[in-house]
Amino acid sequence: MAREKDREGNRLTARVGRYAKVGTNVGGIAAKLAGARLLGFDIDNEKNAAEIAAALGGLKGPLMKVAQLLSTIPDALPPEYTTALAELQANAPPMGWAFVKRRMRAELGADWQSRFREFGKEPAAAASLGQVHRAVGTDGRDLACKLQYPDMASAVEADLQQLQMLFSLHRRMQPAIDTREIAKEISARVREELDYKREAANMAVYRNVLHDRDDIRVPDVVEELSTKRLLTMGWLEGEPLLSFKEHSLEERNGIATTMFHAWWHPFSHFGLIHGDPHLGNYAVFSHEGAPAGVNLLDYGCVRIFPESFVGGVVDLYLGLLEGDDARVVAAYERWGFQGLTKELIEILNIWARFIYGPLLTDRVRSIADGVSAAEYGRKEAFKVHKALKELGPVTVPREFVFMDRAAIGLGGVFLHLRAELNFFRLFNEQIDGFSSSAVAERQEKALLAAGVPLTQTAA
Repeated sequence: MAREKDREGNRLTARVGRYAKVGTNVGGIAAKLAGARLLGFDIDNEKNAAEIAAALGGLKGPLMKVAQLLSTIPDALPPEYTTALAELQANAPPMGWAFVKRRMRAELGADWQSRFREFGKEPAAAASLGQVHRAVGTDGRDLACKLQYPDMASAVEADLQQLQMLFSLHRRMQPAIDTREIAKEISARVREELDYKREAANMAVYRNVLHDRDDIRVPDVVEELSTKRLLTMGWLEGEPLLSFKEHSLEERNGIATTMFHAWWHPFSHFGLIHGDPHLGNYAVFSHEGAPAGVNLLDYGCVRIFPESFVGGVVDLYLGLLEGDDARVVAAYERWGFQGLTKELIEILNIWARFIYGPLLTDRVRSIADGVSAAEYGRKEAFKVHKALKELGPVTVPREFVFMDRAAIGLGGVFLHLRAELNFFRLFNEQIDGFSSSAVAERQEKALLAAGVPLTQTAA
């Protein structure tokens, strides 16, 4: 027992040491880049990316998740950087049983084990900020206990400092995008993920928003066994989404249609998105051997949008659909883009037509429509990167970050399922009779009922 505790303590000490080393390494790379710029030397992005990836690779903390998120935003970081960072693992080493017991005692008290009939010693799943243990309640109910790793608040702050350093590096290399608003948005959302009480409230909102759908399941929270750093939920049986890749087209299309509703309905009606569309956050449940629906998991990163932003998304879509340039420009203005010139609008439209592409034609199609999964979005991202480089740094509104990430992630789900759907009709069903004021009214009512703070909508 003592040896196991020592091993956990050494693991934490090693993690602290890695943070200190990373700060030194990244700082050294920054100094080298600054010197190269000052002396007029060419900067080798690929080599520097490899060095930064090597410096960050030992952390295995929240920053890895953030770095992978950034890969969906053209030129938020150089492509060489995002490619290198995307190869890093996102999960921290699991806590051993002695440490789990200590953490559970801290959250539920010395008699915590008496509050469960069974509690799995080994984690059933890992997350960026914690790990999940399967348990059985005293009433015989199957439970999932999400327990946060120790000292994650400090780890997140350290990771965010490294992120700021990465952005600072990029700003020295003639970037196409000014990343300051992106940094603010990511920092705010990652800090929110530390608060499991907030995540429990997010789940309550989604259960209410999707209550009329038998094919979408949201876990319910066991409040008496939950704290700010421990989230205990009902266990939802399901299989990984990727295990259905070889099922019939009809079944794959059924899963994809459910996913479309699970994502677009909360956004178009309540201004909410599930902002981390990682494949591990979905599971498919079956009935009599056939897929029957989707379990939506992990509500740490739910983004709440003001109704004006949601209205801008709808206006941009309708402007592109109808060739209404004035409506397109108004949509970008509502999103918060500034200094809109004709050239900048044309560049933004390249990315917008890529994101909205599957929704603009009234026909059955795959999400990539003949483009390979490996090449999906690359051509458009390269065009945007090249054009913005010539135009100069453009400030991306902070709300755009998770909207863009989630849209790309959802597209990735459809790519993996090889779904063939009429996305135009599915989307138009969601925005039929759209009203920004109705979104605001529904959103406020839903958030107040679940106890979710309203401050994020103005953030």
